[in-house]
Amino acid sequence: MSGQMTSAVKRREQPVAEPKATGKAGRNLPAAIGVGVGLGAVIIASLLVVKVAFLGVVALAVVVALHELSVALKERGVSVPLIPVTAGGLGILASAYFAGEGAQTAVLGLTVVAVLVWRLADGAEGYLRDATAGLFAVVYVPFLAAFAMLLTAQDKGAEKVLLFLLLVVCNDTGGYAAGVLFGRHPMAPRISPKKSWEGLAGSVVTAAVAGALWMDFVLHGKPWQGAVLGVAVVASATLGDLCESMIKRDLGIKDMGRLLPGHGGIMDRLDSLLPTAPVVYLLLQLFLKH
Repeated sequence: MSGQMTSAVKRREQPVAEPKATGKAGRNLPAAIGVGVGLGAVIIASLLVVKVAFLGVVALAVVVALHELSVALKERGVSVPLIPVTAGGLGILASAYFAGEGAQTAVLGLTVVAVLVWRLADGAEGYLRDATAGLFAVVYVPFLAAFAMLLTAQDKGAEKVLLFLLLVVCNDTGGYAAGVLFGRHPMAPRISPKKSWEGLAGSVVTAAVAGALWMDFVLHGKPWQGAVLGVAVVASATLGDLCESMIKRDLGIKDMGRLLPGHGGIMDRLDSLLPTAPVVYLLLQLFLKH
């Protein structure tokens, strides 16, 4: 009997095997490309056909991302007040699109109050923990995503949002290609072992060139402004990716979800987009004053 118990303990102590990588960067590349192309087609269609449809696409992504985040936190005993967080998040997105920055901020404030009041019903135990998680979720996901709604509502909104998305894609693809081909020096091995300084350089070059060309030929700004924007996007997207990697490490999970083959969950795709949206919004406000 003692031998069986010892064997069982040893089996429990053995680490769970990581899924076999499908490439040098550990990603199922065909699935990732297919999903990425499909998502891109939906986003481009919503922007170019009826701009308000993009609000619906972002709202759906935010709802799913909030659910993924709440499930991940639940595994660590943290209960996000999901109903007020989701309702408030949708209100933040809609107010940003239809009424601008002031309304976006006001609805955020109302959502904070709603989260604090909603959590009262479950008693004092864990109140601060759960309320804080709810406030984190509503700021991290819908509030940051709402800056894309502010861009969409502007003149040439579709072109600005497409630039925002293009630069994030350039950051990912340029960094991935350079990392696979030339990656030798890890950038943050304790947080994201597959990221390299060579990959970061590839991201910078790709995003800067794409930003300069788009700013010049589509938005009729100055090429140097597009290059600066591209570098800023690489910085914010990389930091956003590293921050979400740290969150997942703290939670002890590999991905936030499994909805998107080759990508993980919706939250795993928003990690670089969310912190980048306010950066792009602010810089375009400064660069395109006319």
